[in-house]
Amino acid sequence: MDITRTLAKFVVDHQPAGISQTVCHEAARSFLNWVGCAVGASRHETVENALAALSPFSGPPQATVLGRADRLDVMHAALMNGITSHTFDFDDTHLRTVIHPSGPVASAILALAEREPVSGEAFLHAFILGVEVECRIGNSVYPEHYDVGWHITGTAGVFGAAAAAGKLLGLDEQQMTWALGIAATQASGLREMFGTMCKPFHPGNAARNGVLAALLAQRNFTSSNHGIEAKRGFAHVLSTRFDPAEITTRLGQTWEIAANTYKPFACGIVIHPIIDACIQLRNDHGLLPADVVSIEARVHPLVLELTGKKTPQVGLEGKFSVYHSAAVALIHGAAGEAEYSDDAVRDAQVIAIRDRVTATLDPAMHEDQTRVTVRLKDGRVLEKFVEHAIGSLDRPMSDAALEAKFRGLVEGILSTHEADRLIGLCWDIGTLTDAGEVARASVPR
Repeated sequence: MDITRTLAKFVVDHQPAGISQTVCHEAARSFLNWVGCAVGASRHETVENALAALSPFSGPPQATVLGRADRLDVMHAALMNGITSHTFDFDDTHLRTVIHPSGPVASAILALAEREPVSGEAFLHAFILGVEVECRIGNSVYPEHYDVGWHITGTAGVFGAAAAAGKLLGLDEQQMTWALGIAATQASGLREMFGTMCKPFHPGNAARNGVLAALLAQRNFTSSNHGIEAKRGFAHVLSTRFDPAEITTRLGQTWEIAANTYKPFACGIVIHPIIDACIQLRNDHGLLPADVVSIEARVHPLVLELTGKKTPQVGLEGKFSVYHSAAVALIHGAAGEAEYSDDAVRDAQVIAIRDRVTATLDPAMHEDQTRVTVRLKDGRVLEKFVEHAIGSLDRPMSDAALEAKFRGLVEGILSTHEADRLIGLCWDIGTLTDAGEVARASVPR
């Protein structure tokens, strides 16, 4: 089975006219959300540390670190923008695979678009194709690949970045096949790193390595022609299951970006139903922290596997604590970036409520469901069942909600006028003469 070559031929041959306006609009939503997350995190300690370590080794100043005056060479800029966009864990999610698809792909091709001008149409087309490649490869090995400990955003993301970068560079079918093979041998990222600065490093590394793969292939640097499907290739080495039909069936007829979702809360997506339920109970009943005896949540098994940290010590760990998330949702009625600061996870009131939270596995629950029971000191017992969390495909964020999220993320970095202009450029990305204008407009004046 020539799975790698089939994907390569698809990416090389596909034309923009083959994509509907509905899919293009969803791609613009994904891009807008990605830019907001990247600019919003551009002053975070994770970013400052990475820049301090890597800037001295950057080549010519070819591309922008979003939200900053710093300019680095293309590969370092791709790395940094992949890091910034995932630092808050607030970026998009392909729910079927829990891949965060925009980070690796957009980071790679926006950096390239600043090196040599690229039309918005070509940029958006490459972006959609890159997301298609990474998510279809993800579909073919999920959940087994993820369950053994690979961070699928890093491992599948490198393929999307390579495909999108290769499309912009004009690779032919053989070169694109090599690019995907070079990507395959670089696929990496461990779930052990969740809650540390290495988690956002994964999409950044995938973006950089995808650009590297495409640039090498452009110069006829060879790889296996079967990097994905071979016995010792990506799928069989990194997963106990591989279904090639998930990659090839209806390729070019359906689009994975149409199934993309956006987070209303700045944490691991499996916690969103619990946050949603706690906020609804708080608002519906006027709950105060002093009223609460206990909070009990029945959850999908993945919740405790991914977010079972009972005593987070820093904000990044709080993003992977169902206990912390339930507490801040009930106390503040919110779970934005402020609720996942270092100060928030050490707040005495938050800790007191966090210690009253229990989570019980319930295999009957779907990943975006929960049943939360709150017991109060006056004897009342309140219950909320969330069938589909806000931000899911069944309850998607509106365009207006995405804009509001964007503005909240960039507040204090960009002026209102600068934010308005950047939002407009993101919505219009498919019609711009020069896609790199978005990156330059992200820099505060």
